[in-house]
Amino acid sequence: MDAMEKFRGDVRRFFESLWPAEEKPLVFGEGDWRSPPVMLVGEAPGEQETLQGRPFVGKAGKNLEGFLQALGLRREEIYISNVVKVRPVKVSARGSVSNRPPNREEILLFTPWLYREILLVKPRRLVTLGNVALKALAGPQAVIGAYHGRETACQVREGGQTAEFPLFPLYHPASIIYNRSLTKVYAEDLGVLAQTMREQP
Repeated sequence: MDAMEKFRGDVRRFFESLWPAEEKPLVFGEGDWRSPPVMLVGEAPGEQETLQGRPFVGKAGKNLEGFLQALGLRREEIYISNVVKVRPVKVSARGSVSNRPPNREEILLFTPWLYREILLVKPRRLVTLGNVALKALAGPQAVIGAYHGRETACQVREGGQTAEFPLFPLYHPASIIYNRSLTKVYAEDLGVLAQTMREQP
């Protein structure tokens, strides 16, 4: 058993004991987990991610293609994960199920596991998508409007281990759908990230 298999087993046992009667499939990170150039961190899996058991597929997968193209990387060359590893849902009065942002309890439950995952993966750079992932790594005061498009540093502490990583926050690609004015900003930020990675691989 390698270190990633052990990590996944630990996560599975913890959450199965926490929610024994509930069907909440875990969606784990995927990709190169041995010091990749980038670890991409989103907020939580959606419907397609939960059905396929993989992060960033479906609509999110299409967004990921553009991200990878801009950086000149392949999916298998980076590590992709989420803060929360179960799909947060809401049920309408008619009984239809849809995605919702993770709540505070879910974020608090999963964040220590994200830290442990980062310390295991040891990426050369962390890239966050949106506010949930940014706040998990830069603190509750961090907001994407102030942090996006420039590299900063973040300290990750868990289980007696501490390490510092370069952190590059991006807007969540889904936010562009609701706010078209962010399209240009997101593209410019990706350009800055690509340039930063060329200068500091």
